[in-house]
Amino acid sequence: MSGSGLEGSSVIVTGAGSGIGRATALRFAGEGAKVVVADLNAATAKAVVAEIEATGGVAVAVTGDLSDQAVVDEVVATVVATFGGVDVLVNNAGIMDHMSAAADVSDDEWERVIRVNLTAPFLLTRAALPHMLARGKGVIVNTASEAALRGSAAGAAYTVSKHGVVGLTKSIAVMYRDAGIRANAIAPGGTITNISATMTIAPEDHGPGVLTSYRHNVGRPAEADEQAAAIVFLASDAASNINGVVLPVDNGWAAV
Repeated sequence: MSGSGLEGSSVIVTGAGSGIGRATALRFAGEGAKVVVADLNAATAKAVVAEIEATGGVAVAVTGDLSDQAVVDEVVATVVATFGGVDVLVNNAGIMDHMSAAADVSDDEWERVIRVNLTAPFLLTRAALPHMLARGKGVIVNTASEAALRGSAAGAAYTVSKHGVVGLTKSIAVMYRDAGIRANAIAPGGTITNISATMTIAPEDHGPGVLTSYRHNVGRPAEADEQAAAIVFLASDAASNINGVVLPVDNGWAAV
């Protein structure tokens, strides 16, 4: 082990069936953590558990829509019953919007994106915090986005949802730091994952036609494991005095 302080810890990773979530779950398991693999897709969640177990790690899958309070309750109850508590919560699950400008966003698009990307992390955080507070320690790492730092990386719904994730992260950091709880976020730039499968580009030029910074400034897309490395670092003892930070992992896009 690397001395990260994660060995034996109990970790929830959402959206862990693929992409950044899968890479993060595997990295935590490699550090000796016990991982709850939470994902909407039962087959991929179970496949990640099998990957972890094949290398001698410990993991369990919980599947369902994390914007549903009952599923959130199941995730937290599972980690407590199976692993004895919650040390780390990684709110990673998310979906894209359709690059729609504000005047073009439908109610369905808005409500679904906000529910999955912002309300679900809030619900999980609210459910996990009492267990962290009982232990006097805990770490929350949220996956924000380059869209949380600017207005030109996605459509209105996604951009607002990820700005909200930043606000949630900073609120937790301030309100619970004296209770031994840290909260940070990564802001991924372009990353090779399957999140684009959740989006279709809106036909209107009003939104997609003006979102040019992505194409011109994104640089080399990251591998999912590069994002996972940042998440695990923020959860580790090496980041023990890092709290309330939004860390761009974007090959310098935020600096352009």
